[in-house]
Amino acid sequence: MLIKNSLDEMKKREISLSVIKSIIDNNGRNSIYDLTGLSGGFLATSDDLSLLETYVGPAIFEENLQNLGKDHLGGEKILAVNRTSSGILATILTIVGENTEVIHFLPEFPAHPSIPRSCKLVGAKYSEFENILDFKNNFSDNVSLVVITGSTMDHKVLNEEDFKSAIKVAKDNNIPVLVDDASGARLRTAIYSQSKATDLGADLVVTSTDKLMMGPRGGLMAGNSELINQIKTKAHQFGLEAQPPCILAMVKGLENYREDDLKNSLSKKEELINLVNREFQMFEETPTGIKVSEKSLEEEILLNNYEINSKISSRDLCFLWAMILLKDQNIITIPVVSMPGASATVRFDLASNDAKELDINNLYNKIKKSFESLLKIIDNEDLAKEILFSI
Repeated sequence: MLIKNSLDEMKKREISLSVIKSIIDNNGRNSIYDLTGLSGGFLATSDDLSLLETYVGPAIFEENLQNLGKDHLGGEKILAVNRTSSGILATILTIVGENTEVIHFLPEFPAHPSIPRSCKLVGAKYSEFENILDFKNNFSDNVSLVVITGSTMDHKVLNEEDFKSAIKVAKDNNIPVLVDDASGARLRTAIYSQSKATDLGADLVVTSTDKLMMGPRGGLMAGNSELINQIKTKAHQFGLEAQPPCILAMVKGLENYREDDLKNSLSKKEELINLVNREFQMFEETPTGIKVSEKSLEEEILLNNYEINSKISSRDLCFLWAMILLKDQNIITIPVVSMPGASATVRFDLASNDAKELDINNLYNKIKKSFESLLKIIDNEDLAKEILFSI
């Protein structure tokens, strides 16, 4: 295993950011393609920026944030936090007591690591289920919070009927429901025509304002006013709240969000799927693009009759391919820039802003060339380490 722990993941991320800077310094921003679907943006005028003072900023932008946030997520009140993970942590710090249980229902393992980590901080038991019957059968009197994931890190979307069933179980037991809808707040509604989490009965929902929209890396919460007030108090106690620049960027991102931008990515997705499926067996469809999991990548390599060095894990293979995509093809995918514990799945998101200007045949050729480059290094541990940990 080349990436052994969170420190290695952070080193890999720092190398990737240095590579990105070098590419842009040498060839300009238009030379690189961010296909993570998490690229976000900071849309603001010079007049907006002049208001970014500690207290003036929130006073000016808070009302717009409340109105736009309610339109986007529903609920009675909005809270801006500095990341989705911050909102999850603040919620668990507020609601979950020591030795109680948090039970999590999601469409596919694993959960985002911020959820079990937050439970560990407060001394709560944590369990997760991807089958609705297992979720129901393991519901106990000790549960203090139900968490539901609307769309996973790899964009697996929860069936709406199961969504409703999980909420009903919680409601029947008077337990609050938090929905982790980081990308789902847009994927579920725009692509799958599902209802907002609050309209389905959730007490709280949190989304990432940089995922599939031109907003900052931040979190937006909505829900029951009383709960939001309690969570807001806790967030301010621990410095988890969003600061004025982030709030401004959230407002601008929400103002500029259009469902049609996601829907328009579907035709490009179909074109790319047709191309890659002629050559490979490893690709899976996502709502707005394609992806390759750790297992699928390893199986594809073995199908090509290549031997993988025993020190290189299937997770390492994803990191290596993603780094080759960045260094050789100027394509950013999530594994090179992800935070520790995030999914290693390599995803090409065609709803990303940069994908609008990228020719699909060109993208296919970049994917093919990078995979061929990967095959040349997977039997060489030293060369693989050099790819991952050197600029």
